[in-house]
Amino acid sequence: MQEDGSIERVSTEDLSAIEAADIERAMGDTPWRRIEDLLRAQDPTSMRVVLWAFRRRSEPDLEFGAFDVPGWRRRLTARIERVEIDDVLNSLVAEAIATNEDAAIDAMLPHLRKLAHDQADVDAALDGLGKGHLIRKPKESAA
Repeated sequence: MQEDGSIERVSTEDLSAIEAADIERAMGDTPWRRIEDLLRAQDPTSMRVVLWAFRRRSEPDLEFGAFDVPGWRRRLTARIERVEIDDVLNSLVAEAIATNEDAAIDAMLPHLRKLAHDQADVDAALDGLGKGHLIRKPKESAA
């Protein structure tokens, strides 16, 4: 969120390989998989470094150490996109099939919905995996 209240959205899916490598280096040679985990955990340094990589497109000399986001707690939020939801659910479904239960998927759904950029993506991913019975149904009124 910008100081003026407008929203700037960036996606790690839009990073080039060079930008991803620059991010890994700026994070002390942290592997990309770990950076993704840190983003899901709302780690401020990982969110800042991704935004820095995008800002360097228009400001090539911008140094990571000098790049700051004042008020980061209210301004930065990391969300997951449909491709990441699919990855998580594919792994969980494989586990659920192996154990013949949906408990692991059911336990992960509130977390996925909270992190999802679009919560409908979670239900669409479940439906795509043949797990439509786990889709959150709207509560019916008691009337």
